[in-house]
Amino acid sequence: MKKAFVLVGGIFLTCAIVALMCGAFDRNAPIKTIAVNGECLTTAPKDKTAITLRVTTLANNAAESVRNATEQMSQITEYLKSQNISSQTTQFNSYEKTEWNREEQKSVTLGIETSIAVEVSANNIETIENVLAYFADKPNVFSENLRMYTSPEVLKPITEKCLTIAVENARERANALAAGDNKRAGKIINISFGTSVAENIPNTPSLMRVKSTAMGAAFDASGAIVAKDTDVAVSVNAIFEIK
Repeated sequence: MKKAFVLVGGIFLTCAIVALMCGAFDRNAPIKTIAVNGECLTTAPKDKTAITLRVTTLANNAAESVRNATEQMSQITEYLKSQNISSQTTQFNSYEKTEWNREEQKSVTLGIETSIAVEVSANNIETIENVLAYFADKPNVFSENLRMYTSPEVLKPITEKCLTIAVENARERANALAAGDNKRAGKIINISFGTSVAENIPNTPSLMRVKSTAMGAAFDASGAIVAKDTDVAVSVNAIFEIK
């Protein structure tokens, strides 16, 4: 009788050990995963228009050149403030200006040139056109880099939504690949993403071209400027657990 109990007990003990070993093997078994890409393509409206205004002065010495440029730029910024138009200084350079004299076959110093540039931005093209018209006949004032763009405040929620769509796209692809084995995508093990924003901006260097060309813009039948939307692309690389 005791032998029977010992035998039965040994069987139970063996089964318990085997069960524990199988559980350990299951826990140490590698997780099945699948790696896929996901993407989202969308557009964002251009809600800002900007232009760069540059003052360039030439004088016999640096002090005079800088003084003339800063005084003229102060007049520009005061006007912009009175119109409630935001601006930011983007460049301040003062340097010796030279040119090549063909007759003398040497470089000739013309004086000290100072260049100060400010970026002017507004919520509509009409405001920028008014600024350009106001400074069109002012000496030493030049315009460049007219453009329409999407502000970060507008771009951020659109990009975040596109990222969510790209992740969903990756999961759909993972489910499609796993379906052949009657499996599905589970939790995300790892993910990385990248964004691309294309403004499609050509150059508009001359003030005289403002009425005929605008950066990132097209024209309708009436000749009015119509902004092209900004292209936004988000791509993700995701690794899903397969269940």
